[in-house]
Amino acid sequence: MPQLRDSGNSGPGASVERSPEFEGFARIFGVETEYGVSVTGASRPVDAGQVAMTMFRPIVSRSRSTNTYLANGSRLYLDVGSHPEYATAEARRPIDALAQDMAGELVMRRLAAQAQQQLRDSGYGDGLRVHVFKNNADSAGHSFGCHENYLVRRYVSLEQVEHELLPFLITRQLYTGAGRVTDEGFEITQRADYLDEAVSSATTRSRPMVNTRDEPHADPEEFRRLHVIIGDSNRSQWATRIKLAVTHLVLCAIEEAARLGRPSGCEAFALADPGEANRAVSRDLTCRTAKLRLADGRELTAIEIQRGYLRIVERFMADHRTLEGESDVDTSDMERTVDEWRQVLELLESGQGERLADRIDWAAKLRLFEALHARKGGMIAQSKLTQLDMDYHDIASGTVYDALLRRGMMIRLLNDDDAQRALTEPPVDTRAALRGRFVSAALDAGAQFACDWTRLTLTSPEHREAVMLDPFDADPSEDYERLMAAL
Repeated sequence: MPQLRDSGNSGPGASVERSPEFEGFARIFGVETEYGVSVTGASRPVDAGQVAMTMFRPIVSRSRSTNTYLANGSRLYLDVGSHPEYATAEARRPIDALAQDMAGELVMRRLAAQAQQQLRDSGYGDGLRVHVFKNNADSAGHSFGCHENYLVRRYVSLEQVEHELLPFLITRQLYTGAGRVTDEGFEITQRADYLDEAVSSATTRSRPMVNTRDEPHADPEEFRRLHVIIGDSNRSQWATRIKLAVTHLVLCAIEEAARLGRPSGCEAFALADPGEANRAVSRDLTCRTAKLRLADGRELTAIEIQRGYLRIVERFMADHRTLEGESDVDTSDMERTVDEWRQVLELLESGQGERLADRIDWAAKLRLFEALHARKGGMIAQSKLTQLDMDYHDIASGTVYDALLRRGMMIRLLNDDDAQRALTEPPVDTRAALRGRFVSAALDAGAQFACDWTRLTLTSPEHREAVMLDPFDADPSEDYERLMAAL
C-alpha cells in the first residue's frame, strides 16, 4: 500500500489499531459563514465596524470576548474586517449541518435586531436599518467567505485534493453558485473573481480554493480537516445540503481508491488552470458553452466533468450496496442525492435551467431579474438589480428570499421549528453534544469558562479541563464528568 500521507504519519496499510470511523466512511461536516454588515437610514454617520461591535455587545457582556461557543455547540465570533462569523457544530449528516446553518441565521438576525434598536435609542434615528448579508461580496469589492469543512482520512494526500477534488469543486458551482450582479453582467458564482490560488495554507494574503493549513481538530494520525473556501454562501436550503452531500460521495470514492492503492478515476479531470476554469464556469450562464482545459490537453464542459464524477460515484455505490452499515449517511439518502444530482445535470444540459429556480440560488435570482425585465420592458437600471441581489442575501432586513419561501417558490427541507430547535440543541451524535451541555451548564451556574473545538475549560470557581479529540464521540469521559460535577 503506497504511503499517501504527507505529514510523516502512517497510511491505511499500517498495522496500528485504528478507530472504527477511520476504517469506514463516516464524515464530520461543518460550515463557517462570514456575514457582511451595513446600515442605512442613519441620521448621522455610523460605520460597519461600529454596527458589528454593537451586535456583539451581548456576547462580550456574557463571555468577556467576541469569541464564544453557544449552547448548540457552535462557535460565534467577530472576524477580521468586522465580519460576524458563525461556525456550525460538528455534524455527521448534511441535513444536520443544514439545520445548524439555519440556526446561525437566527443568531445573526437576533443580534442585528438588538443592535438596530440600540443604535436607534442612541440617537442615530428611528429610520436606521441594520443589514446582515449572507453572501460573499459587497458593493465596494470586498470579499468574505463561506468555508466548508470535511473530515478526511489522512492517507488522502494534498496532491490528490488538488488534482482529483478541485475540478469537482469548481464545476459543482453549476448548482451551488449563489449568483452575482457585476459591472459585466450576471455571473453564477460570487467567489470566482476573488480566488487567487488553487491550494494554499494562506487565508488573508491570498485566497486559495482549498486551504491546506493542518488543523484537523481530531486525531492527526488518522484525519485531516479539508477546508474548502471556493463555495458560495447559500440561502437555498437545497443548495446547502446538496453541496455537502455530493462532496461527501466524491470524497468517499477518492478515499476508497486511496485505501486500496488504486486510481479513483478523478485524476482524469485535473485542470490545466483552475483559476481560469473557475472564472469560465462562473461566466457561462448556459452551463454548456465554456470549454475547460484539462492538464492532459482535452477540453470538456463543466457538465461533462460533473457527469464524469457522477459515473465514478455511481460505480462506487454499486460496489458498496452494503454501505449502509459502514456509513453515517444511509443508502437511501445517498441514492436520493445521486438522483437529484443526475436530474440537475440533465436539466442544465438540455437547456432547462429555469426549472431549477426553486433550488439553485443563481437560477432563482435570474428568474427574478428576467421577470422584472419583462414587466418593465427591459428598462431596469443595474443599481436596481444590485439592490435586489443584496436584498436576497439580507437575513436581517431583506424581503426577497422570504417572499419566495412564502410563495412556495423555493424548496424548503427544514421548517422554522427545526431551525429553532437547532439553536439550542447540538447534534446528539458528535462531541458537539458534550460541548453544548457544558456551555449551557456553565452559563446557568454563572461560571467562567472557555472552549475550543477539542477542549473544555472551567476557570472559575475551580480549574478543570476535559479534552475531546474524537469528533464522533458523544459519550462523556471521566474528565468530562468531573468537569460537569464541578459546576
